[in-house]
Amino acid sequence: MALHLKDLEHQTVIITGATTGIGLATARMAADRGARLVLVARDENALRELCDEINLTGGEAVHVAVDIGDKAQVHRITQTAIDTFGGFDTWINNAGVSLFGNLLDIDEKDYHRLFDTTYWGVVYGSLEAARHLAGKRRDGYAGAIINLGSIASDQAIPYQGMYSAAKHAVKGFTDALRMELEHAGAPISVTLIKPASIATPFPEHAGNVMDTEPTLPPPLYEPRIVARSILYCAEHPRRVMYVGGGGRFMTALGHCAPRMMDKIMSAKIIKQQQTEKPEHRRHFALQEAATDRRERVRYASHVSKTSLYNNASMHPLLTTTVLASTLIGAVVLAERRP
Repeated sequence: MALHLKDLEHQTVIITGATTGIGLATARMAADRGARLVLVARDENALRELCDEINLTGGEAVHVAVDIGDKAQVHRITQTAIDTFGGFDTWINNAGVSLFGNLLDIDEKDYHRLFDTTYWGVVYGSLEAARHLAGKRRDGYAGAIINLGSIASDQAIPYQGMYSAAKHAVKGFTDALRMELEHAGAPISVTLIKPASIATPFPEHAGNVMDTEPTLPPPLYEPRIVARSILYCAEHPRRVMYVGGGGRFMTALGHCAPRMMDKIMSAKIIKQQQTEKPEHRRHFALQEAATDRRERVRYASHVSKTSLYNNASMHPLLTTTVLASTLIGAVVLAERRP
């Protein structure tokens, strides 16, 4: 069944984790493109300030302060969307937290807290969205569920072991949900976004049991590259969208040469997640809501502002041209060999 999604300017969009990082970049970009927004996070003040920012510049946004990892609170999001805008078209499950450090050093309660937000928050949000979208589409258009996975959905990252496990679980759940909705004939597009390292406050907000402040391994990409990819999938049904060619290469290498990738990850990636600054706090976003409303990390040596890989992914003709050129080049080189 071919699915057709509305143009963003005619959509109502729900975004979880909307007050920082990728969620904040996506909210601002969606507002600029005319979408009506239901913004979700834990901090009431940060949400109110973000809604004021959007509404004062001509946008339409309301907020719901909930903990997405608490199933009992999730229906309030749908009810707010119905009461304010008559429903919604796209639900973006973006909220997530991480834990840095050796798996043997992390407290079990922090494992559970990470899964509550990063995995169960996606599950509760997706099921809530599916129930609403499956029953309301009488306008000829499909709805969309967009879940934030990670390259860690494919390639585990040492010293982010529980985050990797949660993102593997998000991938499995999202794939199963997509197949079940397709089997039921539900008019819902289900997309998994897999970002590489993104220059958001993610490490600053993460739990950490290392002796130094955490960081993400290079290359780093701008949050707005992810936001553009998410909003592209809100208008164009896609099964999966990687963000950042560096991350896509890493996952491909992991599939083709897993033992080699294990050695690279253990030798290089652990060190690349450690700064020289002593750690001075613990478990920030695991227990407390982020309040600073920043898209970008405070410090980053180099951040890619564009991704040729993603530009190609969002333009099928360009993708075909690139692949054809690569194939032709490979054939020419092969024919030149003695």
